Amino acid sequence: MLGMIGMIGGLVLLIWLTMRGMNLLIVAPLAALFVALMNGLPLFPQLAEEGAANFLTGYMEGFSGFIMSWYLMFLAGAIFGKVMEDSGAADAVSKWIVDKLGMRQAVLAVVAACAVLTYGGVSLFVVAFSVYPMAVSLFKEADLPRRFIPAALAFGSTTFTMTSAGSPEIQNWIPVEPLGTTPLAGWEVSLIVAVFMMVFGYWWLRKMIRKAVSNGEHFIARESDHREEREELPHPLLSTIPLLVVLFVSFGFHDSLGTSALILALSGGVIATYVLNRKYFRNFGNAVSEGTIGAIVAIANTAAVVGFGGVVKTTPAFATVVDGITSIPGSPLIGGAVAVGVIAGLTGSSSGGQAIALPLLGPHYLDMGVNAEALHRTVALSSGSLDSLPHGGYTVTTIRSIAGETHKDAYPAMGAMTVIVPILGSILAIVLFSLGLGI
Repeated sequence: MLGMIGMIGGLVLLIWLTMRGMNLLIVAPLAALFVALMNGLPLFPQLAEEGAANFLTGYMEGFSGFIMSWYLMFLAGAIFGKVMEDSGAADAVSKWIVDKLGMRQAVLAVVAACAVLTYGGVSLFVVAFSVYPMAVSLFKEADLPRRFIPAALAFGSTTFTMTSAGSPEIQNWIPVEPLGTTPLAGWEVSLIVAVFMMVFGYWWLRKMIRKAVSNGEHFIARESDHREEREELPHPLLSTIPLLVVLFVSFGFHDSLGTSALILALSGGVIATYVLNRKYFRNFGNAVSEGTIGAIVAIANTAAVVGFGGVVKTTPAFATVVDGITSIPGSPLIGGAVAVGVIAGLTGSSSGGQAIALPLLGPHYLDMGVNAEALHRTVALSSGSLDSLPHGGYTVTTIRSIAGETHKDAYPAMGAMTVIVPILGSILAIVLFSLGLGI
């Protein structure tokens, strides 16, 4: 019981300190230390019996293991996003979508721009940075409350695109190796679920915004809203070619290279962006440097919470939780979805939740005869739910650093879009797979 209290208390501590603005690189090991102490784990390997679990080894194995597995993908993805931004290609694609949909469809334009860039392989964080200035202009023109901008950015980036079949985002690729699947796993069900999340989520977001407007809320301008407009942008059709390169290369080389194909695809996207739009770059070298720094920050923050999860999974309390989850009656897909969702919530990271859960649970469910493609799609969808609790890295970055909002104002709508909608999508996927669709 004390260990269970420690595990839950560690998560609460992690969320609370994060919401107070503390750095995840400090918060995560502190919360992990609390978990270790409450579960009676030795702090250092020298104080533990040979091979026994301890705080330092558990944390650093989780931290370093995630970096070892995914650093080059984070790096290639961050650089690709930055060169798309610096060349104006990301702006060109977003502006073209806005022009086609019109100012009256402000929310739809923001969601669509994020969706296209995300499914094209641009990093979620870069998508938010790239689309935010246009979102401000659109919401200002339509006089919509700006506190809903983070929800619109996140909805377009992390729901019906990030975890859908075919997505080049890392959340769709992590299950490939442990489950022996492809990024298109369960595509029939994925398509239905994506359409459901897109339609339902957009309806719900619009309903919340209309209610706020009817209550007298409107757009409030800030001095920081002023942004230099680029006079010359590359052609939007040329700007979409690097996105297509990422998609085609990732699938073309998947059979021979596995998840490493994503590194090649994102690198190809960087090269294509430079070749097609080199005259539009402000500073290509600086874009690469900023992308590199962004990759280091992003993967370090993610690895920090994966390290927290690394300590959690060595505790007896975690073993009890896993036993309980895997014993849930009904479809084994329910246990898989719940396990990955809960661990993603513990770590505040969808990719971190998968990286911890799949090596432990994947073989167990496959030995039970669970369809690998169904399991892939279900855990991918569920990983994109509780990862967006208030302490999640993407949540904190989007609300605070990008939009300059508070959790009190922006998180209710963002949480609805990024937690509730994906949970409903995961439930729908389990139902469809249980009915035999896509298996």
